[in-house]
Amino acid sequence: MSLKKNIMLVLAIMTMLLLLLFIVFGENGIMDLYKLKMEKDNLSKQNDELKKENISSYREIERLKNDPRYVEDVARKELGVIGKDEVIIRVKPKPSVSNSDRAIKKERSE
Repeated sequence: MSLKKNIMLVLAIMTMLLLLLFIVFGENGIMDLYKLKMEKDNLSKQNDELKKENISSYREIERLKNDPRYVEDVARKELGVIGKDEVIIRVKPKPSVSNSDRAIKKERSE
């Protein structure tokens, strides 16, 4: 082969490699396509979670509008509301005796 053909062959191979690099790593290349696909998948997952949350919120709103027992239950749990005829009885917890206090009392009694 002549020198001119060798140079043309090397230039053609280099051009092909540059085009391949541009296709893979360039703007709007395969790497960008992969990143966009991953972002789309993440957004789809977030969208599904938000849909579930919206359905749950919608159901709770409907229950709050139409279910008096549910409203009462929520008021009791979240606001500490009691009924008309109910009385709150608070029991003070018995003070706990630590092991060291027991040992001191035992020594005194002996």
